[in-house]
Amino acid sequence: MKMKRLLALVLSGAMSVPLAACGGNAQSGNGVSGAKNGSGSALTMAIWDNAQLPGLKKIVGDFTSETGIDVEIQVVPWDQYWTLLEAGAQGGDLPDVFWMHSNYSQKFMSNDILLDLTDRIAQSEVIDLDNYYKDIVELYQYDGKTYAVPKDYDTIALWYNKTLFDEAGISYPDETWTWETLAENGKKLTDTEKGQYGLAAPAVNNQDGYYNFIYTMGGGVLSADKSKSEWDSPKTVEAMNWWYDNLVSTCMPAQEIMGETAVDVLLGSGKAAMVIQGSWMVAAFKGNEYIDENCDVAVLPKSKDGVRKTICNGLGWTSCANTSHPEEAWKLLEYLGSEGAQKKQAELGVTMSAYQGTSDTWVNCAPEFNLKAYLDMTEDMVIRPYTKNTKKWEDYSQSAMVKAYTGEMTMEEVCQDIAAFMNKEIAEE
Repeated sequence: MKMKRLLALVLSGAMSVPLAACGGNAQSGNGVSGAKNGSGSALTMAIWDNAQLPGLKKIVGDFTSETGIDVEIQVVPWDQYWTLLEAGAQGGDLPDVFWMHSNYSQKFMSNDILLDLTDRIAQSEVIDLDNYYKDIVELYQYDGKTYAVPKDYDTIALWYNKTLFDEAGISYPDETWTWETLAENGKKLTDTEKGQYGLAAPAVNNQDGYYNFIYTMGGGVLSADKSKSEWDSPKTVEAMNWWYDNLVSTCMPAQEIMGETAVDVLLGSGKAAMVIQGSWMVAAFKGNEYIDENCDVAVLPKSKDGVRKTICNGLGWTSCANTSHPEEAWKLLEYLGSEGAQKKQAELGVTMSAYQGTSDTWVNCAPEFNLKAYLDMTEDMVIRPYTKNTKKWEDYSQSAMVKAYTGEMTMEEVCQDIAAFMNKEIAEE
């Protein structure tokens, strides 16, 4: 049975946060009250971002009011979320509706764990996949079938501390900045005696870090046909050497510091003048008093020849293949992907929405910040690299990058090492 292939992937350790099974009785706490579905139990929904919960509860509440179908939302932290989903897949116990991510989608789809939505989408008067960003749609397609309704998309931008810039007499980042400008000002904003640094971008931050720089500089992580790694390509190696020589070794905290303290904490404590962050962080940032008062956001820097790229990604709403409530689950998925719900997702500041043309109002969810920077980054997007075993080679690459940041290996050696590991994994897929 294909699901059993995931047994080896289940992580060890205690699983202290239970997920209700498909068709099982939902847990209380984060639910939306309403009538039960036809089988007498509520649909269960699993997400990992507590910052999105308030907005999603309102949207799901509207769904319950319209359909009478009750939904219980469970928030499970990122690491535990995937541990529990993989364990649930092996045991046949998964939520009715849940988020899917590109790091895991190929694995879950190829093992028949997700509900095939192909025919339902084809017959739907609400869901037309042409209305969503094509790259996001393709994240959740496998062997000619579709397994998720696109939820959102994200881009990357540059957050900066206005107060530190003012104190240093440096103009704020804007669309004229190149990466050389960032490096020059990053050095000026670094004062190691104060524990203040120009930029925090740790070794494990790829989509919200060096991936953007690699592609802006003409390099790559994965070939277009997903057949081989591009970590060892000359332009990628050149880009990462520049990244180390001009940023890591000159204006960043030591990797040990960034490994212990998240970049949002460094920004929110005045220790980092700049950080690179995804649009998914806005919901958390707008509730931080220090960041509200001292920080803002701008587009990423461009290359000398004017190229400015962002790595984008997007979540999908999906259901488990063996849910006891496939029709009710589909009604929820269809509703969440509708133009109206996607507009409301943006208006409530949950995230930017995958339905094209519905995200303009998202910039108003935190008027204290220049959120238009994230929308401006959509002009040249590159989908986050993925294959069937993304999680495995990405985990390896992040661990290897730590060795470059700490000087244990040269950046070129690390790039070659990552490429060799990725090629081995891709060949085995």
